Amino acid sequence: MISKKILVCCGTGIATSVQVANKLQRMLKERGVDATMKECRAVEVPEQTLSFKPDAIVSTTVVKSPLKGVKVYRGVAFLTGVDADKLADTIAEDLKV
Repeated sequence: MISKKILVCCGTGIATSVQVANKLQRMLKERGVDATMKECRAVEVPEQTLSFKPDAIVSTTVVKSPLKGVKVYRGVAFLTGVDADKLADTIAEDLKV
């Protein structure tokens, strides 16, 4: 199993990002990825990216990656359940590269 770090953000960094992080962490583990999650507000992404050094960012709102090579995924699927498995597959495969 590989270990990766994922920054999960939403508008307030309180409830939605925690919900997405918990679901994504479980789904990635099922796909062979042991992920350390950190939740934050969308406005905190630049500073959290520098300090946490994530391998990927998952957001429920629009954010840009502050670092080249750190891919941003729209995580709304983990709230709605629509295409959540497909997105988890994509993230897991990208993290394994």
